Amino acid sequence: MEESEGAWLESKREQRKGRAWTMKKKFRFQWGAFLMFLIYGGLFFLLFGRILFIQVTGQAEGQVMAKLAESKYARESVLKAERGTIVDRNGELIASDTLSYRLIAILSEKASKGSKKPLHIIDNEKTAEVLAEYIPLEKEAILSRLNEAKKTGKYQVEFGKAGRDISNETVLAIKKKELPGVVFIEDQKRFYPNGVFASYLIGFAMKEEDADKNISTVGKMGLEKTYNKELSGSDGKVDFEADGFGFMLPKAEKAIVAAKDGFEIQLTLDKTIQNFVEDAMNQVENEYSPKKMVAVVADPKTGQILAMSQRPAFHPDTREGLTENWLNEALETTIEPGSTMKMFTLAAAIEEKKWDGGAYFQSGQYTIFDKTIRDVNRTGWGTITYLEGFQRSSNTSMAYLLERVGDKTFIEYIRKFGFGDKTGIDLPHEASGVILDTYPSERLTTSYGQGSTVTPIQMIQAATSIANNGVMMKPYVIDKITNPNTGEIVKDKKPEEHDSPISAATAKKVREILASTITGEKGTGKKFALNGYTVGGKTGTAEIPNSLGKGYLSGGGNYLYSFLGMAPVDDPQLITYVIVQQPKLKVGKTGSDPVAELFTSIMDSSLRYMNIVPNGEEIVKPTVVRDYTGKDSADASTKLKEDGFVPEVIGEGGKIDIQYPVAGTKLVEGSIILLQTKGVTALPDFTGWSKKMLLSYKMLSGLDLRINGDGYVTEQSLSKGSVIGLDDPVVIKLESPSEIYKPVEEDTEEESIVGG
Repeated sequence: MEESEGAWLESKREQRKGRAWTMKKKFRFQWGAFLMFLIYGGLFFLLFGRILFIQVTGQAEGQVMAKLAESKYARESVLKAERGTIVDRNGELIASDTLSYRLIAILSEKASKGSKKPLHIIDNEKTAEVLAEYIPLEKEAILSRLNEAKKTGKYQVEFGKAGRDISNETVLAIKKKELPGVVFIEDQKRFYPNGVFASYLIGFAMKEEDADKNISTVGKMGLEKTYNKELSGSDGKVDFEADGFGFMLPKAEKAIVAAKDGFEIQLTLDKTIQNFVEDAMNQVENEYSPKKMVAVVADPKTGQILAMSQRPAFHPDTREGLTENWLNEALETTIEPGSTMKMFTLAAAIEEKKWDGGAYFQSGQYTIFDKTIRDVNRTGWGTITYLEGFQRSSNTSMAYLLERVGDKTFIEYIRKFGFGDKTGIDLPHEASGVILDTYPSERLTTSYGQGSTVTPIQMIQAATSIANNGVMMKPYVIDKITNPNTGEIVKDKKPEEHDSPISAATAKKVREILASTITGEKGTGKKFALNGYTVGGKTGTAEIPNSLGKGYLSGGGNYLYSFLGMAPVDDPQLITYVIVQQPKLKVGKTGSDPVAELFTSIMDSSLRYMNIVPNGEEIVKPTVVRDYTGKDSADASTKLKEDGFVPEVIGEGGKIDIQYPVAGTKLVEGSIILLQTKGVTALPDFTGWSKKMLLSYKMLSGLDLRINGDGYVTEQSLSKGSVIGLDDPVVIKLESPSEIYKPVEEDTEEESIVGG
């Protein structure tokens, strides 16, 4: 019993010891837990305080959180404005924006994530080798750019100017190579569809990158530069909120600022006449290789410039042929005009009633103080009449005529003709020229175009007073400027008269005498005769000042040859001034040969294009076209033939949906009438069709007609009767009337030194 109690007591003692040890262990202080509590607790309260601060102030790091969120999710899409178009007087395109592409090379492997085929560049070497075949950049330069971009971890890389303005044909060719990672972005580039075409007047525009890396098209020369602000327009934009992937957030607002396209500039130029000029200049350039050429064609009734060109010239798309000379030679540089100035000396004499064409003078030479001037042949032609003197382009005849008029009175006339002052043409940097008026000898040499300087555009303006019956017209090239966004005509130019120094009677008399230089037995301008049109004009052979500033160039061909003419002489519709400087003349050729070829080609083609009836041909009365829409094409064709027209059915025949020209149009016998019906179309014989009619046929038929050239159709790639689909191309070649109508060529005695 006692042992049992003892054991029980011992057991109780052990239990109490265990509880005491347990209690001691339980209340042992945990330093690690306490430290963790302080750290996480502190962070919690810090974060809580930060959130509370942002909640109350709405700011973080000094920035409003709403703005930070907006910057994260806001997106802006640029709506590109189109640069304004430049068109001719008939709306024919001269310059516009067109679709092009920008090349981008993707280098990051991230682009191929989730794709079964690679979407980034795998082989830099191969890619560089292929691209070098299609863009103007060497393989080594492309490879270097790819390697450098990959090394620095760039996602993608572009190739600057070489990778922009890529044509659709080039894009298709590169895509056929199946290069992974090479992509194309649609872009715009400036397009000049006519090639070398009034290059120094139109100028060119090209892509340019500003300080903010924004790329835009900027006019660098000519009208493109002068009217860059009007042509440029302004880009629009679309502002919206998007998620991290760029998708628009639900219920997000979208703000659109529409792009404003650049203004359309309509010129007074006539594309067809301008092409006649370019074609003629190309022919003369190829045969004679002159140092310079200038040609200007104008409407004397209005002062509108119908064509303006020069050589050397350049292609505005590629700038091929562009030299260090960026001046428009028709108005920014001056020349000594030579004997073309004599027509204005003559006009002054007639107006002053000092002209007597039947009176005689001694030709050969004339001395004033210490200066002696001589005729072109040095010895003259003996005693001849003033009329013969003018026809022979005698310098001494002008000297004696100046005695009659008075040299100071003569200079007053010259200034009234506009020489010595800018014409005010709507182009920049116009030169004014210098009329020498200090000494009598200077006034004398001015009478036959030496010493004093003028611009070609001044010569055109002065000649309008003679061609336009005593009314001098200010020249201009901008017909109107239109805002395509609103249809508003921003500028609408009207013909503007200048005070003229001569009367209508004087102008008529001058034209008669000018015509005699071409038709007269002693005339120096026989080579300038046209087949069917009477021309009035004056040749010129001027010395060229030495570049050293003293004296003149010497030697064969070192002259500036020119002709200022108008036609038909009874009622001139065109004035043309052409200059050929320092041509390379073959044996038997004189300086007037290239000038005559240039002038006659331009004038003959242009007058025929304008439907000016040649001498001896009857004026055909037009017939009014009746309305044939809704009628049967067979019946309509019969009636049209009875009226003298040539019907051309588009489609399989039957009910006529559209006719062109429309009812009420007055047309001459032999005109083509297009009748649109349903069904497939068999090709007609396009030979002799005008470009305008061809374009109308293309629009009504929907056929893919590839039109090359200007003027009238001479060839087509598929023969008459061919039935083709809408996607089958037909190449059609046109040629100017100058290739069809060859001007008269006559051999005549021609001067070869100053005075012609």
